[in-house]
Amino acid sequence: MAPACGYGQPASGKTAGDCASKAYQDTLVARYLDRGAHRISYLDPRWAQYCDSLIAACPNIAYAYQQKAMPLIKCGDYAKSMPLIDKAVALDETRYLAYRGFLKCIFTKDYTGAITDFQRVAKLKPNGREMDHTFAFFEGACELELGHYKLAEKAFAADMALQRGADGQGSIHFNTLWYAGVAAARLKQYAQAQAYLQQCLKAYPQHPEANYYLALNYQAQGQPALARQHLETAQRALIGGYRLNEDNIFYANYPEQITEYEVTQALKNDVGAGLAPAHR
Repeated sequence: MAPACGYGQPASGKTAGDCASKAYQDTLVARYLDRGAHRISYLDPRWAQYCDSLIAACPNIAYAYQQKAMPLIKCGDYAKSMPLIDKAVALDETRYLAYRGFLKCIFTKDYTGAITDFQRVAKLKPNGREMDHTFAFFEGACELELGHYKLAEKAFAADMALQRGADGQGSIHFNTLWYAGVAAARLKQYAQAQAYLQQCLKAYPQHPEANYYLALNYQAQGQPALARQHLETAQRALIGGYRLNEDNIFYANYPEQITEYEVTQALKNDVGAGLAPAHR
């Protein structure tokens, strides 16, 4: 059951002061957000009222629009939230452009729009990150969903290079390895897909998606026993509560994320689905 979101009513009146002053803006943020909205639940209607009061006092604070949008995003009201995010981006592109790209990729499924945002912000913040991932990570996930598998492969290669760092010693996030494995499998590069997915499972053995897609990869190579083994591991992991370990999976499905349904169907069908994408 989705949470009941309270949107509140706009506050009236305007606080005097110099809205161009960062110090003045900070005092308003402290008043309306730090000592106001942030002391109550984001589901409380007063959250939006505090944000509206901040906007009424100083309409050029990007953070106010992002904070007003946040409960709406988590409740799935994208029609109301995304115009607020657009306003935040217009006021502070460097801070919020990657965040908007993330929302488009994970929440609204506007994959083309997300790629555009990440490519733009990469020029502003080379080697930047959003939600603990490189911009290339999200670009790759979007290309994967658009069926542009070579572009996805290229994006994940760039993501891995950034994670390894200049000395080449950095570790690769297990979800990068999972996505790179899916992209390789879609390109019928089964040995490479297997290598990526096995690396993912070395870091996180209960990763449901890595086990699921490795099973499909084994099936495509005519190894049904190994396929079933990994499907059963995926099923146990999901039943046990293991997930992608991404913060926002509580509010939206990540690209290629699976449920127990896909695993159960694959087991029933003897993994007959081959390498088709997981159905939602």
